[in-house]
Amino acid sequence: MQHPYKNLENFTLPSLLERSIKLYSHRDSFGFVGESAMSYAEFNEKIQKMVFLLRKNGITKGDKVLLLSENMPHWGVAYFATTYFGAVIVPVLPDFHPSDVHHIIRHSEAKAIFVSERHLSTIEESEHHNINFVISLDNLKLIDELTHKHHKVQEPKEVLQKPLEDDFAALIYTSGTTGHSKGVMLSHKNLTTNAVSSYSKVTIFPTDVFLSILPLAHTLECTVGFLVPLLHGSSVYYVNKAPTPSVLLKAFEIVRPTMMLSVPLIIEKIYKNKILPKFTGSFIMRTLYSLSFIRKILNKIAGKKLIETFGGRMRFFGIGGAGLSPHVEEFLIEAKFPYIIGYGLTETSPLIAGSILGEKVKLRSTGTAFPDVIIKIKDKNPETGEGEIIIQSPGLMMGYYKDEEKTHEVIKDGWFYTGDLGHMDEEGFLFISGRSKNVIIGSGGENIYPEQLESIINENEAVLDALVLEQNGKLVARIHLDYELMDKMFHADKMPDAQVRENIAQYLEKMRIEINAQVSSFSKIAKFIEQIEPFVKTPTKKIKRYLYTE
Repeated sequence: MQHPYKNLENFTLPSLLERSIKLYSHRDSFGFVGESAMSYAEFNEKIQKMVFLLRKNGITKGDKVLLLSENMPHWGVAYFATTYFGAVIVPVLPDFHPSDVHHIIRHSEAKAIFVSERHLSTIEESEHHNINFVISLDNLKLIDELTHKHHKVQEPKEVLQKPLEDDFAALIYTSGTTGHSKGVMLSHKNLTTNAVSSYSKVTIFPTDVFLSILPLAHTLECTVGFLVPLLHGSSVYYVNKAPTPSVLLKAFEIVRPTMMLSVPLIIEKIYKNKILPKFTGSFIMRTLYSLSFIRKILNKIAGKKLIETFGGRMRFFGIGGAGLSPHVEEFLIEAKFPYIIGYGLTETSPLIAGSILGEKVKLRSTGTAFPDVIIKIKDKNPETGEGEIIIQSPGLMMGYYKDEEKTHEVIKDGWFYTGDLGHMDEEGFLFISGRSKNVIIGSGGENIYPEQLESIINENEAVLDALVLEQNGKLVARIHLDYELMDKMFHADKMPDAQVRENIAQYLEKMRIEINAQVSSFSKIAKFIEQIEPFVKTPTKKIKRYLYTE
């Protein structure tokens, strides 16, 4: 594929913006589902007004500005206005607990905040001593009652200077599945080169229409669902309500997106709740579906129906943020569904590897490296070829904010140690086994990857979530069940509670025996424990493992 960015002046966010405004000024940029989007020229106009407002309120190069909001068209205005003259944007995931947000305000030393109406109470509760003023993201105006009483407004003294490629652009606090989140420092060059590298995996046109459902403060959505469409003059639509299944179905119908990003959970739920029951509902269908050649025909028909559900025009469905169930991926391959699996981390802006749209995919692989990214496997196991994934990339972060020690732990001699374990085949396809810190060592020294066992357990229709842990030298699985399904299955309304509990215990034991029949002898699970409350998760829907390990 041809590299299309010869006319990008430099790898900074203002340069990327200006190129798009010049090429696509009259095209639609960002809007809400069911409403008309503003043009790229209008988007730029709002950015320039906001640049002036920030500067006359005393924000200068290097100052931090917090951005706390659900997805909306003005999110991008705040992002580009802040970074346009070298200030640093601090996008915060809207699912963060208020105490986490207050910690980030203090730790980042932010001087101003963009906040949406929905999250205003979080800011009002904070004793934000450094915060001079707060801007409503809904109307892009100052909120007078949240302006510091000693705050002065004056004409900017310095001439506006644009940032350089290596300047600090964004401070991202990760959702962190282990305790307090770390602040990842990304430069203009990190973000821009990462967005530009997408050309190698998928061709995007100004006529493409994105539907954005993952939080923009998450680096995957920010780079691939925001910077990438802006780079190509495509339009992006945001859902103005909580993305429940019925809201999303309506949005698919209205927007008819050609492109979108998703975490595995969404497509796995669609497969488990909508597709699989049709093929396994009766004995005849179950028997037919177990025959490979018939299954492929049925899956192809289901794939066409799935594309219709998404509005009929879907040609790129990006999946990232966690591992996809091999069972579901097998369906997507046979269904000829236009999916791409990507791999990356916040620390790498985020893209490291991905499959190429319309070309060869390999089951369980996250594809090949992006341009200028080098992937190596460190300390390989001679038998399996597995080791820690380490990388070099122009997207590699500047470091962790105010934490040199942690930075030196993960960046050594220019290589980033991801903490993920995997192997590469001879064609350069990357396969990820799991997180190195999650690996359980079996009694005979074998590596047991809990994520792989969890994906097998999660295939059961009655399982909403599973977590495999080691307890007293044995493997146990905590299982959060679909209680609506359990009620139907055991006619719970007509049965004493003790009997229902007994039935569930028997069901779990039966499931444990079935699962153990599918795994190697050293990976057999000794006990299934019912997890009545849903697991606590990060904003990217990963279970916070550290809360459940003893």
